[in-house]
Amino acid sequence: MSRRAYHDPLHGEIVLDRSEPAEAMAIDLIDAPAFQRLRRIRQLGPAFLTFHGAESSRFTHSIGVLHLARRALTHLERLQPDLAQHRGLIYGAALLHDVGHAPLSHSGEEMYGLHHETWSARLVQEQGDLSGPLEQWAPGTAAAVAELLEHGRSPHPAAKALVSSQLDCDRLDYLRRDSYSTGTSYGQLDLDRLIAALTLAPDGQVALHPRGRTAVEHYLVVRSLMYSSVYNHRLNIVCNWLLQQIVVQARRLSPSALFADGVMERWIWHSDELDTCTYLANDDLRTGYHLLRWREEGPAPLQELCGRLLERRLLQATDVRGLDRGQRLEVLALAQRLARRAGMDPELCCGLRERRSTGYRPYIGGLRLWNGQQLQALEQVSPLVESLSHPQELAWVMHPREVRDQLRQQLPAANPQP
Repeated sequence: MSRRAYHDPLHGEIVLDRSEPAEAMAIDLIDAPAFQRLRRIRQLGPAFLTFHGAESSRFTHSIGVLHLARRALTHLERLQPDLAQHRGLIYGAALLHDVGHAPLSHSGEEMYGLHHETWSARLVQEQGDLSGPLEQWAPGTAAAVAELLEHGRSPHPAAKALVSSQLDCDRLDYLRRDSYSTGTSYGQLDLDRLIAALTLAPDGQVALHPRGRTAVEHYLVVRSLMYSSVYNHRLNIVCNWLLQQIVVQARRLSPSALFADGVMERWIWHSDELDTCTYLANDDLRTGYHLLRWREEGPAPLQELCGRLLERRLLQATDVRGLDRGQRLEVLALAQRLARRAGMDPELCCGLRERRSTGYRPYIGGLRLWNGQQLQALEQVSPLVESLSHPQELAWVMHPREVRDQLRQQLPAANPQP
């Protein structure tokens, strides 16, 4: 068939046509086994334990990013027609930006200690089912896509802006998609207005026409709300910690002391030596199967950790962002003492997670307004955007539900927020 249609819950019908060379390349990439694996990688990892609708996949998201990149590029080509020569690079990078994700997406990165950007770049260059279509578009495209995905460098600044920037097509899709799947109402972005506002500054960089300022401000507010209410939800933090502790416990054992098939054995004990085939062989299904087996027949610590996750007997998380580092450690020590008194192993049920939420970053590819005469940094003309650039320190102490009341009764007084 010369045409391929994907019916997307957000974007409607997304049609690719083989008569257009870049779209033919995209179809071949989508059909590649390495890309089809993304159907088996949850977009939001274990967030379905908090938001029951969060079941969408990296596959669905990547198709959406391609769709938005095509729309944005078509708009920019009206301003600079020679951008068309970069279609293969932009389509390839849009589709494959997440192809290197570990099981459970970002949670899997923390769990296994891997970086998806590095693996995406490696897969693009070493997997023939990915590099082949890219090289057929134009020699050197696979290397260019890998360079853009891993290092954010591109032969044309517009390509980088659409794939890797503070207003890229990745963010535009995942904010809407994650809001939709989690049942939150924050992600109603004005995509038409945002894309229509894209323009090119005199230096060739992508900028925004001032008429799109309100839509961009809304987008940045949405991003802030999604991070505070979804991505950094306290139960997501708990699930990520449990997953990380599961691998910590597994790695303390020898392969002969724990069930693991050949693929998982290499992921657990030899993750720094993974080849691309072994990397691609792991997904949510394989990881989930091992969690089930370890709950049923693993050593007691793994049975406890896997059981908490699979049966949703989650730990609680107390917000300690208002405390200094020393006070946070005191609260953690208190939680550990209380857990021990209750007959529980503190190592398996108490932890401290700290995170810095950077928000909008004006000094790292900040957004600019261009009206055809004057170029201005967005944060200089928008007090709202400037306020979103201040980083936030986030911190939680995790502990069993059974010690919550005692713990919170003994919390030190919070320091005043700056």
